[in-house]
Amino acid sequence: MNPESAGLRVSEKNGITRVEFIEQNILDEENIQQIGEALGSLVDAQDTPRVLISFRDVAHLSSAALGALITVSNRVKSKDGELHLSDIDPKILEVFKITRLDRLFEIHETTAEGLSAFG
Repeated sequence: MNPESAGLRVSEKNGITRVEFIEQNILDEENIQQIGEALGSLVDAQDTPRVLISFRDVAHLSSAALGALITVSNRVKSKDGELHLSDIDPKILEVFKITRLDRLFEIHETTAEGLSAFG
């Protein structure tokens, strides 16, 4: 699946795949499925995926989107890769904390911090 058609902007630099969301609201079930498939394809295309997902422009995120992120995280870990998240709005970050997903994901305040966290 083409990342752009799933609402993702993807770039690669120094072996790290950076993913940003084009949409502010990630709520639609069909769109979330497309995002999950596109992220899965990005992970599957790499031997040892190193992915940074930036939520800089995201204002709303559904629980289904969180589920898709967990799936992506599991795929990355199964390939001994690294997944980092950055630029999460404080309201959305609160949801990560309530659901304890802040313990599952490596979350950074900025993209720069996320990029420098890769081993």
